[in-house]
Amino acid sequence: MAETANHHWPALETDTIRVFRAPAEFIDSDHPSLAACAGRIRGQTAAATAVAIFEFVRDLPYEGDDFEDLAIFRASHVLAAGPGHCVSKASLGAALARAAGIPARIAFADVRNHLASPRLLRAFGTDTFAWHGYVEMWLGQRWVKASPTFDAATCRRAGVAPLEFDGASDALLQSFGSARTMNYVKEHGSFHDVPARFLSAEMLRLYPFARNHGISRHKAGREQGEI
Repeated sequence: MAETANHHWPALETDTIRVFRAPAEFIDSDHPSLAACAGRIRGQTAAATAVAIFEFVRDLPYEGDDFEDLAIFRASHVLAAGPGHCVSKASLGAALARAAGIPARIAFADVRNHLASPRLLRAFGTDTFAWHGYVEMWLGQRWVKASPTFDAATCRRAGVAPLEFDGASDALLQSFGSARTMNYVKEHGSFHDVPARFLSAEMLRLYPFARNHGISRHKAGREQGEI
């Protein structure tokens, strides 16, 4: 694929790829705050910018969200609020990428979270968590996957290294020690926007006890080593 003279940005050639540069209701990449943030962290190449976005979003504090509040899925809200969970942080990552000119989308999978705290395991009854969100960015003529979920401070409390991203290879497999990683057990596909209304209902359908245990508003990291 040809590149433009300025900053080595890819010259997008297909309508399909152009779609993933466009703003959406929740991945609201045309919001002024997102444009300003993307401008501050934009690098000299698309790959460098993707890495900067990943690290910026990853190191926002990881906190559980209230699934009933649709605002948690909107990128501009996440940027203003600061903390977020996997889906809200993936929404922000995709929005910042689009604001910087990089086609991006949000994707979902069920994952086995080996770092879940005993409190979360008791409440959820499983270490498999549905609809984990991550970002896919169009880099080097392919979709590259990255999961900017767990911030460095949360990983430090859990005694594991934060996930790194080089702008070229997929970064999905969060370490949980001894060369072991989080497992992706079921893929749900990629989306132009966050299916927020579906997720709000589906998470409470899958985990109706979460509200009673306060998990929809839990603060990850309150317990030692909790993710």
